[in-house]
Amino acid sequence: MRRQNRRTFMQMSVGALGSTLAIPGPGTFGISSRPAWPDQAQHSSAESGKKPLRLGLIVAIGKNPDAAMAKVQRLGFTTAQVFVDEFEPGFPEQLPQAFDKHGIEPTALVVGGPGKEVWDFYQGPLTIGLIPQETRAARIAHIKKASDLARQCGILAIQTHCGFIPENPNDPLYREIVAAMREVTTYCKNNGQHFRYETGQETPITLVRTMLDVGTDNQGVNFDLANLILYGKANPADAIETFAPYIQGIHAKDGMWPTNPKDLGNEVPIGKGKVDFPRIIARLKELNYRGAVTIERETSGPQQEEDVLEAKKYLENLIGPT
Repeated sequence: MRRQNRRTFMQMSVGALGSTLAIPGPGTFGISSRPAWPDQAQHSSAESGKKPLRLGLIVAIGKNPDAAMAKVQRLGFTTAQVFVDEFEPGFPEQLPQAFDKHGIEPTALVVGGPGKEVWDFYQGPLTIGLIPQETRAARIAHIKKASDLARQCGILAIQTHCGFIPENPNDPLYREIVAAMREVTTYCKNNGQHFRYETGQETPITLVRTMLDVGTDNQGVNFDLANLILYGKANPADAIETFAPYIQGIHAKDGMWPTNPKDLGNEVPIGKGKVDFPRIIARLKELNYRGAVTIERETSGPQQEEDVLEAKKYLENLIGPT
């Protein structure tokens, strides 16, 4: 997810336990031992017994977790990725209560910031994720705080954008981001959680290289289908082959390729852009992907709900009975 519209998107979304986690053994991310699907997938134990390709919604909890989960239930979803901006004192009790009350499975806690983030090709590399040195320490601390909250609430995955990871592994900045991500992913592992990189700012092979060099065995990918197109990094229907062993979540979103070299491509309603959903859903079935498919629509107001419901219907037709 991009935060270009994230704060507005999440605010509009709100408006209208500890669990154990089996972490795979060493070598999971070794090139010579790419895990087969699903038995060696990083989160296969967490998905055991659950319906595959179950649909969900990404939603902010704001200051009212109950209202956010009521919205997810009202729109007909059973899973949700929850975005937390501020950590309210009552959240460790309120969040699990809201999940239980509305029958919602939390599939990830999504976090971003703090500080300015600009979602374009010029300021983006200077402001997004853990790449900027001036905000890196604060953002690492913010992710750790999110991890602690997730542990208290029984949420088994932390998810964020890490920024424009350098493609050149000899770049000194690349070594810095590897060290930063090792600190973050180790912290999440100690809290019994997977860490998911959201796709977008880097090429698929760069992200896989980063995970391998970080080396912790609790890393995975939240495969944002549109972001790869919006950033001009890859066709998601092809990138799925690179990411396959690491996919732990899906953002169902659509978009257009960028044509202005300063700005990202435009996000559009699902089925109206360049993401080949029929091909991708078919491939996910072949790979026996067991996780959730989380709808994201970066707009606000009544149009957002209308587009979400249309996307839900479209995806249900593709997924069919499972």
